[in-house]
Amino acid sequence: MERSMTKMPETAKNLPDTAGADKVDIGGRVLHWPRNPPETRVSSSLLAAVNAWIETQGGGEGLFPTQIESVHIVRSFEARMPMRQVYRPSLCIALQGAKEILFGDDVFRYGAMECLAVGLDLPASGRVVEASSDVPYIGITLDLDMAILRDVLGYLETLPVPASGSGPCLFVATADQTLADCLQRLIRLLQTPEAIPILYPAIMREICYWLLTSPNGGELRNLALPETNSDRVARVIHLLHANFAQTLRVEQLAETARMSASSFHHHFKALTSMTPLQYQKQLRLLEARRVMVTEAASVAEAAYQVGYESPSQFSREYSRMFGVAPKQDVLNLQRQYKVYADRKVQTA
Repeated sequence: MERSMTKMPETAKNLPDTAGADKVDIGGRVLHWPRNPPETRVSSSLLAAVNAWIETQGGGEGLFPTQIESVHIVRSFEARMPMRQVYRPSLCIALQGAKEILFGDDVFRYGAMECLAVGLDLPASGRVVEASSDVPYIGITLDLDMAILRDVLGYLETLPVPASGSGPCLFVATADQTLADCLQRLIRLLQTPEAIPILYPAIMREICYWLLTSPNGGELRNLALPETNSDRVARVIHLLHANFAQTLRVEQLAETARMSASSFHHHFKALTSMTPLQYQKQLRLLEARRVMVTEAASVAEAAYQVGYESPSQFSREYSRMFGVAPKQDVLNLQRQYKVYADRKVQTA
């Protein structure tokens, strides 16, 4: 879920198989994009409902938190610079405009009534690529409840066909009116906060059902079932998140995954597009960014807090990852965070 609004210089039915999606090599990177036909591009009633809800929150653009903690809405009137962050297991649906996610050497683009499904906590860069004041980018991000996903999987008479090979638990797909109906009920639910605890789990179950019964369901099955390679890597990712400031040996991580060191290294990189140590470094830098922005920690304090012994090394690696020195980056983000925090108070 992207939280930056920095300007950029210059069922099988509702989630059809993306095998037919365009894959174009661009300078060594592969662009994945379903490219919906025009007649399936927009759900006008859902788009109208989301725009109306945004106006009740003060209008404008930015990230809009909702009364449902796992649901966020974004509206942007301009294309935006890439923003590095950890994408949680989630479904990100574009209602209008388009967005790109850069993951390793792959670029996943999704436009109107298309979506990105993420099955693991994955560091990636996201940016809005199509937006204007007349046709703003509008998107909904829904965190996936893995417990509900596993429970729904247990009720299916026919299990999804497991995804072949070992690759990232990440895909783009087309979303039609069936998914739009689920999302519209979520938006209506925001008008009745007292009903959210009762009705929201049922809507999430329905969304999980459509995901698991789609041609891409095998990719999520690999994560939901115990002792698959995806499940084992997910356990290690949870360990890395809980202990990112500590020195962790690959052998220790492989033991947690119940794999040999070589097998673990192979599957981890296939699923995350980086080595375990590279993944840990990104977690450290992202956490350092957070504490500097939200807790006013100094550069040196943030560096030591996330496990660095040298603030100068921290600053060099921070600048390489985010493209700007820590102090300047923090000043830019604090202004954006204030807008987000103000909106969160309004919707609490």
